[in-house]
Amino acid sequence: MISEVAQRFCRQQAMTFAALTRGLIVIALGALLSSCQTTVSGPVAGFSAAPNPSVLLSSGDVVRFSFIGSPELNGAQKIRADGRLNLPLIGEVQAAGKTVTALQADLSARYKSQLQTTEVLVTLDKSEAQVIVSGAVAKPQRLAFERPTTVLQAIMEAGGANAFGNLRNVRLIRTSNGQQRARTLDVNAAMMGISPPFYVRDGDIIYIPQSIF
Repeated sequence: MISEVAQRFCRQQAMTFAALTRGLIVIALGALLSSCQTTVSGPVAGFSAAPNPSVLLSSGDVVRFSFIGSPELNGAQKIRADGRLNLPLIGEVQAAGKTVTALQADLSARYKSQLQTTEVLVTLDKSEAQVIVSGAVAKPQRLAFERPTTVLQAIMEAGGANAFGNLRNVRLIRTSNGQQRARTLDVNAAMMGISPPFYVRDGDIIYIPQSIF
């Protein structure tokens, strides 16, 4: 009888010891895992967004002028197809191809001999590019975009290339200073990140040719 009680007591002690041992192992393992954890702060690698490039003024943009000392001259104008504006007192001014800051500095210098207070505030009222997308696309059409917009984005807005479209030889036709120029773009390379994106301008024509089998 005493032997059975002793055996039962020993078994209980052994089970208690095993439970305590398992508990200690779990606690130790948890502490070890906690010490191995790494806290990641900031953007996750591979998901950082590149900032948009600085947008130059282009034909079709609407620019607003505010004259600090001569509010009667305030107004807004749309940049013509030749890239120029016609402003009071100073006449023709080239605007396309300049940033808003550069145009503002140019106007302040030009008005120096015309006004006592030459401070001119220039703001971009509306920046829209109308583009024609044609050729082997799902929905050939004229589209209007808020700039900056890439050639690839314009093609996707037209439904993307159809089954026969060749995105490796996209033709971009652009009129600049009264002259029409054409350029071949590999949009497929831009899709894969091999080449940088190409941005549209107002009046661009994007033509997607058919693949030659």
